[in-house]
Amino acid sequence: MNKYIEYLVHFLLYYYYYYFLFYKTKTMSVNNSATPTQTPIIFAPQTYQYDKSQLSEDKLPPSGDPIELFEAWFREAKEDPSELIPECCSVATADITTGRVSNRVLLLKEVDARGFIIYSNWKTSKKAHDVETNPYVALTFFWKNLQKQIRIEGKVEFVNRETTERYFATRPRGSKIGAWSSPQSRVIKDRETLEALVKDNKSKFDNVDDVPCPDFWGGIRVLPLEIEFWQGRDSRLHDRISYRRENVEDQWEIVRLAP
Repeated sequence: MNKYIEYLVHFLLYYYYYYFLFYKTKTMSVNNSATPTQTPIIFAPQTYQYDKSQLSEDKLPPSGDPIELFEAWFREAKEDPSELIPECCSVATADITTGRVSNRVLLLKEVDARGFIIYSNWKTSKKAHDVETNPYVALTFFWKNLQKQIRIEGKVEFVNRETTERYFATRPRGSKIGAWSSPQSRVIKDRETLEALVKDNKSKFDNVDDVPCPDFWGGIRVLPLEIEFWQGRDSRLHDRISYRRENVEDQWEIVRLAP
């Protein structure tokens, strides 16, 4: 009986979520707000034209593999001295029970033939909760000087323990202790509370040469279902090439999108 109630609750949550997403949004239109025009705090900051490069279909890798193009663009960003943290990306997740989306900046740590890997606390963090309810994640890379952007949508799978520990071994000792110490995304009283947790764990691992990886800490691999390559162009008429597939096992379809 309890299992039946659980299934019913999940069904209702999904029903109302998709009802709102696909039906209610169809009735929405722009420029019809009853809210009066506001006095802006920030208004139309001065910008510039994107004029450094272009992206055409004949320049795409013959293999049809977007990972190959990602690697080429990432290498270009890494070699550009003005791009100080080329692996920096935004990571968006959503809680399917509420529809709320959260976003944060993280560092990409690995790319392999299957996808894109980031590491985190998967016990207390907000993204851990989001991924538990909704396994779909989006990443965005933006390299200002190159006027390039890569947008990725995909499904999450957790990496194995060997993969996690291989990366964890590269972290500085302080970062390893930090992984043990921070109840990520939980409310804490003050900074001193966090410092006390760090102090306790420093003492705990004082005679340990290599701080072990917590079992709640690890990596997720984003298995891409869409990878969009964006090249800035003049007059905001950007080049957008998207690699798309419905499932991880499918072949990629390559399309051009309007800017």
